[in-house]
Amino acid sequence: MSRPAHVTSGPYAPPAARRELVAVSADGAQLHVEVHGDEGAPAVVLAHGWTCSTAFWAAQIRALAATHRVVAYDQRGHGRSPAAREHSTTALADDLVAVLGAALAPGERAVVAGHSMGGMTIMAAAARPEFAEHAAAALLCSTGSSRLVEQATVLPGRAGRVRTRVTGAVLGSRAPLGPVTPVARKVLKYATMGPGSAPDRVEACAAIVHACPTGVRHAWSQVLAGLDLDADVARLTVPTAVIGGTADRLTPVVHARALAAALPNCVGLTELTGMGHMTPVEAPEAVTRAVRELTARYLDTTEKEKTP
Repeated sequence: MSRPAHVTSGPYAPPAARRELVAVSADGAQLHVEVHGDEGAPAVVLAHGWTCSTAFWAAQIRALAATHRVVAYDQRGHGRSPAAREHSTTALADDLVAVLGAALAPGERAVVAGHSMGGMTIMAAAARPEFAEHAAAALLCSTGSSRLVEQATVLPGRAGRVRTRVTGAVLGSRAPLGPVTPVARKVLKYATMGPGSAPDRVEACAAIVHACPTGVRHAWSQVLAGLDLDADVARLTVPTAVIGGTADRLTPVVHARALAAALPNCVGLTELTGMGHMTPVEAPEAVTRAVRELTARYLDTTEKEKTP
């Protein structure tokens, strides 16, 4: 598969993968998977969010690949993963366990990190035996388990039915995003990033988001609008850290606080002051540090216990 044009250069272009593979999900959907770093190194699996791709994790891949084996995959219909007919949280869970099975050895564990819809993917897969086999710990970035449209503050005004209805219509629009123009960058920055976001980071996010096919964006917006994973949060029993931005309009920090309170084994809540929804790009060092801490605390210990 060729690399998409929008991520071939610049500081937010991921490095070339050590190897690439295709994971096949339960319904036959094919998922593009990249593996960075040395075989045998502690494993990290990255699940990106709605309208994004593996390019979204460029900073984490560059920082972690020297000491970790980093597995990043494109959600169905995103990046280099072909579109599929099924759009549901069940499909997201199926896809994650397919990637874990394809990229990790039997019984091998990893720290699994998810941003936005990627975090929802982790929640949806929490009760799967395959997830239990492979997940040593989890990181949930800028995500929530329910009431996403109702609590979003992308549109100003009082919370209520009108704002919820209009927000849903905007986020679920079938209108193509078109090229990345100055106006498009301003809109994306307002909706998804903190006010102090650097122009190059806004540009990186805009290029990634605008590359998502319109039909895929709309289909997943409908899934997110009806999201209810509250019961699944209670099943996410691995040590789990939560990160949220205080300026997040898509998944306001109330979601991060609610997750931290509901998780059976929350090991930390980090609120990033002034950061919006795109935390892995807006605050790459903080997200990378959280992954490293989980790896050092849980994955290394798990692997040592398995050694005769």
